[in-house]
Amino acid sequence: MDFFPIFLNLRDQLCLVVGGGNTATRKIDLLLQANAKVKVVAPELTANITQWVSEGRVTHFARTFITEDVQQCHLIIAATNDKILNQQVSNLAKERHIPVNVVDQPELCSFIMPSIIDRSPVQIAISTGGASPVLARLLRSRLESMVPAAYGQLANFVASFRQRVKQLLPFKDRRFFWEKVLQGHIAELLLSGHTQQATQELENLLNNVTQTNAHYGEVYLVGAGPGDPDLLTFRALRLMQQADVVVYDRLVAPEILTLVRRDAERIYVGKEPDHHPVPQYEINQLLSDLAKQGKRVLRLKGGDPFMFGRGGEEIETLMEQGIPFQVVPGITAALGSAAYAGIPLTHRDYAQSCTFVTGHLKDNSMNLNWQMLAQPNQTVVVYMGVRAVEILCRELIKHGAPANKPAALVRKATTPDHLVLTGTLATLPDIVKAANITLHSLIIIGDVVKLHEKLAWFVPTEK
Repeated sequence: MDFFPIFLNLRDQLCLVVGGGNTATRKIDLLLQANAKVKVVAPELTANITQWVSEGRVTHFARTFITEDVQQCHLIIAATNDKILNQQVSNLAKERHIPVNVVDQPELCSFIMPSIIDRSPVQIAISTGGASPVLARLLRSRLESMVPAAYGQLANFVASFRQRVKQLLPFKDRRFFWEKVLQGHIAELLLSGHTQQATQELENLLNNVTQTNAHYGEVYLVGAGPGDPDLLTFRALRLMQQADVVVYDRLVAPEILTLVRRDAERIYVGKEPDHHPVPQYEINQLLSDLAKQGKRVLRLKGGDPFMFGRGGEEIETLMEQGIPFQVVPGITAALGSAAYAGIPLTHRDYAQSCTFVTGHLKDNSMNLNWQMLAQPNQTVVVYMGVRAVEILCRELIKHGAPANKPAALVRKATTPDHLVLTGTLATLPDIVKAANITLHSLIIIGDVVKLHEKLAWFVPTEK
């Protein structure tokens, strides 16, 4: 360990910043956030520092640095382009045992400035020991997605109950109690904005403290998006990391499953055309049964759970049986496919509306409102329509859509296997057949498909 990590209390402590440029501005901003008293020595200042001086938040000495400037300071930052001056500041600070940071010169520092994730009172500091500040910032951006802004509120929430828990529970039981709260339903209520309900449930838990070992399960109905893990929401990723068991289907990309907590139990309930090994009513009950066992259950569904995902049916069962749950939307297959194919679903010149339908076959027929779907100036997006593409195109033409109406098939959008096939209602069935496309695809019909060639931007990376 090259640097010892530590958090300093600088409230009302005098801190010196030598320099008045953009770098100094960023450092002063951090010091002000820490409620420090800031003294700046520099001939010239940026507009932001000037504003802070006018507000009385910063004291400014409009001159070059002198030895006396370090007196009574608790911390010093040198942020100038003058290496000789930076060396002088560093030497004076070290002689007086004052912590000093010299920007971009780690060899002159007694401490370094980390990359910070601020969820006050929760704070996370990341450092590479000065080896690569850019890497520290990249690590911070990754952690930002895993630490929601509401974690600060969660910490304050816990602090408000800490003394009561200390009085009610012996030391050996407190850790277990707080783990249950922080990894369970109450914390999720708070993080999702239901502060009053979270407070009431924790009050109820404390009023029945002898029953704190009771199980409190919950179901997370999470949209996994179209395939690319980078398109997951922050909340989805957080719940994936804390679930005890994941119930997932065929459209969830393997790369997304790797983000689920490593020791979580995995249950596959995927459906394929004409092959449903686990009927929907059994899936509904499975989620309920697992939650009743006290487990945090992740129901992971491709796309969005409420867009042809039967998520509504699943939460109906949960509500009927009194199981706590939450729904996390995902980027739908339609939105992901269209965006990555460069096909806007609406466009001022081509389509003023968009209709989503399922192309699922029943008795080798499709029961759709063909008259409505054949209308001009709209985009029609067909889920699960690959096997029925011939019927789909034939019926649209039969009900008035022109045979040369542009149409596209998008396979495995947003992933390395992303593929776009374009044609017309007359030609698309043969194009799909020749390419031997079966599953994981979506059909887009409308004049907006003409824009694909011009707007296509996504080039899948080679495996």
